[in-house]
Amino acid sequence: MNEKVPNYTKEDFLTGTKPFEWLWQFRDNKLKFKQLTSVMQEKAKSVKVLNFVALLKAYMEMANLESGVEGESVTEFTNQPAELRCGRWTADDFGVTTTDKFGFEVVACSHPIMPVQRLVNIDTGLEKLKLAFSKGGRWREIIVDKTTLASKNSITNLAGFGVAVNSENAKYLVQYLTDIEALNYREIEEVNAVSRLGWIDDYGFSPYVDNLVFDGENTFRHFFESVTECGSYDKWLELALKIRKGSVYARLLLAASFSSVLVHPCGGMPFFVHLWGGTETGKTVGLMLAASVWGNPKIGRFAHTFNATSVAQELQASFVNSLPLIMDELQIVKDKKNFDNIIYMLSEGSGKSRGQKTGGVQKSGEWHNCILTTGEMPISNDNSGGGAVNRIIQLDCKDIKLFDDPVRVAETIKLNYGFAGREFIETLSEPDNMKYAKDLQKCIFELVANGETTEKQALAASIILTADQLIDEWIFKDGQKLKLTDIEPFLSTKKDVSANERALAFLYDFVAINTSKFITSETLYAAVHNEKMPEIWGVMDGEYTYIIKSQFDKIMQNEGYNATAFLSWAKQNDIITCEKNKTTKLKRILGRVTRCVFLKNAKMDESPDIMGNIDIPY
Repeated sequence: MNEKVPNYTKEDFLTGTKPFEWLWQFRDNKLKFKQLTSVMQEKAKSVKVLNFVALLKAYMEMANLESGVEGESVTEFTNQPAELRCGRWTADDFGVTTTDKFGFEVVACSHPIMPVQRLVNIDTGLEKLKLAFSKGGRWREIIVDKTTLASKNSITNLAGFGVAVNSENAKYLVQYLTDIEALNYREIEEVNAVSRLGWIDDYGFSPYVDNLVFDGENTFRHFFESVTECGSYDKWLELALKIRKGSVYARLLLAASFSSVLVHPCGGMPFFVHLWGGTETGKTVGLMLAASVWGNPKIGRFAHTFNATSVAQELQASFVNSLPLIMDELQIVKDKKNFDNIIYMLSEGSGKSRGQKTGGVQKSGEWHNCILTTGEMPISNDNSGGGAVNRIIQLDCKDIKLFDDPVRVAETIKLNYGFAGREFIETLSEPDNMKYAKDLQKCIFELVANGETTEKQALAASIILTADQLIDEWIFKDGQKLKLTDIEPFLSTKKDVSANERALAFLYDFVAINTSKFITSETLYAAVHNEKMPEIWGVMDGEYTYIIKSQFDKIMQNEGYNATAFLSWAKQNDIITCEKNKTTKLKRILGRVTRCVFLKNAKMDESPDIMGNIDIPY
């Protein structure tokens, strides 16, 4: 820059055009024009002229009009992602500025910033903007809700990402971003976006839809990005084929992982497959194998642990949506009473309704998948609700090792993963194949439901067996299909699921253990002659056990059963004798009349039938 900028007085700047005419002669050389403008601005400041930029802009507009040239400002950021029209704004490496109605310069942002992409969520229809901004010469990108960018109060949240915005310049930054998007609506790329995984109506399966961008919470970005291919498909396939020749537990986990994406198309509800047993059986490696079907199997990537709040688990389930929710180490949950709550919450397939600060109710998340879990204990117990038991297929591996060499299995799948899931979805997505899968599932369901198991258990089992049949035909082609007898031992029967059936079994056992608490003909003499007697809970004879009602309620409550529900069921099934419109009767015990539950004693020939392991080919 050889030209020496002349010295002008304050009057020259405020009453004439000489400074601006001198600068205007260099307009064809943008670099020189910018450099000289900066020097001239400093000279203007030295003579107390603080609105030089606004005056120059006004002169430029006048000069363009007089010459018949339409003036239009564009962004002039170094290494900018795109050149966009910016209207009344000056957008260069010094930041984004304009003039207010009084001609004074106002700053929208002290560094380069611009919108580069518009994202439309295909689930919700909500729009977001991807903003690019440069600080220290390095460009960064963030995705922001339009609602955040529309208010001077909420746009200050961008400060947390490094954008120079505060309560002073927030209003101008809102105006700048609104103006620049409106001026360049067609130039700014619009893309489909998604904030979850799984089936999306009319689009396909996320993340396998072309040109699909993730616009969800940053906390789930690593989760979304973990569903990808890595390494060699052939190495993963070779390992999986070898595993399918071995442990039935590993084969069930593998099939259950594929089955998750069939839950929604087949009209199923979410269900659990829980593998439990002693340490060093390879349970965690089994979960990693199931996760490697879809993505990175490392714990903390696609697979997680139970070390999360119920709200976090709900959000994770909603995020994976159709893919399996995989959680390891059940024993991390300290309060074992929470197991049933976890089961009910996740198997409902819908999140909890929550209010919004602005009024109304937030949209609840939904999911339709298989939930794969492991632990050193069952996820349900004898006093779990029937609904909880009905939603779980529990695999007791009985301390049997799932793999011959678990270390090698873990090392291989950590380096090679994600191919089989994509291939399965691409094949399944073809209309004929989807119809075939649905028809196959219906056929298998009829066979499984024909036994002693419940419909929910049969539905879950049929989806797993269908997935196994499909992966044998489409991927593995090794003939190592699961049989009904492989999964049948792990299915709960109608009596297993019934909380009342389990309560009845508990009562019979409880009475047998505490016989000394019930008066019999042998103990009656001691009672009458005031000999030392234990606490009395009732009376017993050859036909009935008469349990004092207050004591009966305590026994049931302590074990987690509902006494009222049980007595209603027992009355319907002729297990108790009672007065009309009641579930109890009066009984005289040691001369005193008290209200008791008349429980009929069990008979040897009333033991439940056990379903045999019949191999039913399909």
